[in-house]
Amino acid sequence: MPERMPEGDTEREYIELQGFAIVPNVFSPGLLEETSRDLSQTVIRRGRAGVRHGMHLPPVRKLARGPQLIALARHLLGPEAFPYRATIFEKTPTKNWLIVWHQDTALPLQQRQELPGWGPWSVKDGVAYAHAPASTLQQVLALRIHLDDSTHENGPLRVLPQTHRLGIVSDNEIQQLSNTISPVDCIVPKGGVIAMRPLLVHASSKVQNGMARRVIHIEYAASRAIASPLRLALA
Repeated sequence: MPERMPEGDTEREYIELQGFAIVPNVFSPGLLEETSRDLSQTVIRRGRAGVRHGMHLPPVRKLARGPQLIALARHLLGPEAFPYRATIFEKTPTKNWLIVWHQDTALPLQQRQELPGWGPWSVKDGVAYAHAPASTLQQVLALRIHLDDSTHENGPLRVLPQTHRLGIVSDNEIQQLSNTISPVDCIVPKGGVIAMRPLLVHASSKVQNGMARRVIHIEYAASRAIASPLRLALA
């Protein structure tokens, strides 16, 4: 199965079929070096796996709203697509961790309001989050910018193709899927991007070769009014 997204009018169809695609050479080395330098000069509160709520960081916000990603997001989601959340993952030999198979179902929202299909709710760093229904998550796309080369040995993103088409599945169902579907390692060169649907079942392993893997994970939605009356918060 091809991992890279073909050029032309088939891009949207490919993402909808597989749930992900690799887009190489989106960013130049110079722009990535500038972003890395700006991040190193920014006061950032880091957690075990990286940085949460990255949309509040000017270097990340600049990248998220830049022409390269906005054009891709709007081609896939529609003309009003905008970035609402960013996370910086920093996997290194000294900060090494793995993520089990899962889907991304929680969204940051401006305020809590009980609606059918939404929840459970939580609060992270003062931002309200709720697990969203599958119909809402179909309006979301993640673009993952690689600041380093991703290899089979430095904990790359692993995906189970086409699982985003199953809707929201239970932990037991995810375990069964991981036993029956051949996973794909997303090997991405520095400057490349993975486009991924949030309901695609995915995971990652630990770094095995001493090479760092830094990724800026930016999420876009078709509209800020994600499901009336709920509106997305910047996070």
